[in-house]
Amino acid sequence: MTGFRMAAPLMALREGYSAAAVGVLLALFALAQVFLALPAGRYAERHGLFKPFVLASAVATGGGMAAVVWPHFGVLCFTALCGGAGVCLAMIALQRHVGHLAADATELRQVFSWVAIGPSISNFLGPFLAGLLIDASGFRAAYLLLALLPSLAWWWIRKIPEHRSKPDITVASQGSAWGLLRNRPFRNLMLVNWMLSSCWDVHTFLVPVLGHDRGYSATVIGTILGAFAIAATLIRLVLPLMAARLRESWVIAGAMVSTAVLFGVYPLVEAAWAMGALSVLLGLALGSVQPMVMSTLHQITPRNRHGEALGLRSMAINGSSVLMPLLFGSAGLVIGAGGVFWVVGSVVGLGALIAARLDPGSRSKE
Repeated sequence: MTGFRMAAPLMALREGYSAAAVGVLLALFALAQVFLALPAGRYAERHGLFKPFVLASAVATGGGMAAVVWPHFGVLCFTALCGGAGVCLAMIALQRHVGHLAADATELRQVFSWVAIGPSISNFLGPFLAGLLIDASGFRAAYLLLALLPSLAWWWIRKIPEHRSKPDITVASQGSAWGLLRNRPFRNLMLVNWMLSSCWDVHTFLVPVLGHDRGYSATVIGTILGAFAIAATLIRLVLPLMAARLRESWVIAGAMVSTAVLFGVYPLVEAAWAMGALSVLLGLALGSVQPMVMSTLHQITPRNRHGEALGLRSMAINGSSVLMPLLFGSAGLVIGAGGVFWVVGSVVGLGALIAARLDPGSRSKE
């Protein structure tokens, strides 16, 4: 998906489509996940890991092959929907499965730190491989490679034993997944996760804007964003080694305070090297959050509703990825990029008070 998310907009721009059209194309990657997240969570709850992965691989491969055969804008929109749907199905099933493998809170922090490394690597590897093939052999060659990657994912998990939830009539009878939001710890966790996901979107969206205003080259802007991704990967490599000494609420609250401070400084910095340094620090802060959020989620929700809880989380963060860039762009016209950094940073700083009170011991009764 990360490869297509870079290659498809690039092809659309080269064919003369507007920035607005490209924005719609990018939004479709997240939009599919907004609507599919809850059904994907319930499907994973019923069928475990393997069936969702087979379906995800088929959907993503089909969408990718359509772009190989008919590389036109309308087809690329279909490919974006299929790519987002495939990632949604696969990631929710994987996260649920991994959560069931852990025996205690320490192992939850460890396994989700390892799992979080995958998306960090893919954010670099997918666009890098697609870019190499586009320059060497054209867009169709890049699309073909990307379309085959989901089958490789399926091949790697094909012999993993299933861990399905045992039926629980009491829990199942308590209504829809939305009932989970009546539990305060879960609701606070979703709010904190949305704030931090928005910070990720702010950085990705506004760094190119600031860089353009200051006359940085595309290579420099890309390097600043790349430093963020590398830092997020590195912190996730370190977290498993420190899992026994960490507490989720402290890590999340610390990341929010750090992000608020860094967002306050970002617009004031002019030198590219300084922006790169801030990007590294922000990557370390935000990169530490996902494993802690996933660990907390699995501790505060019933075991056989993890799929639904993961679906709600995916819906929230992907909905943010669809709406927030539009909001940031509109706000930026009024208060400027620096103003957006300061407003979002202030909100996230206040949100640290909520994060500090997160208690994984408060299990949902829904």
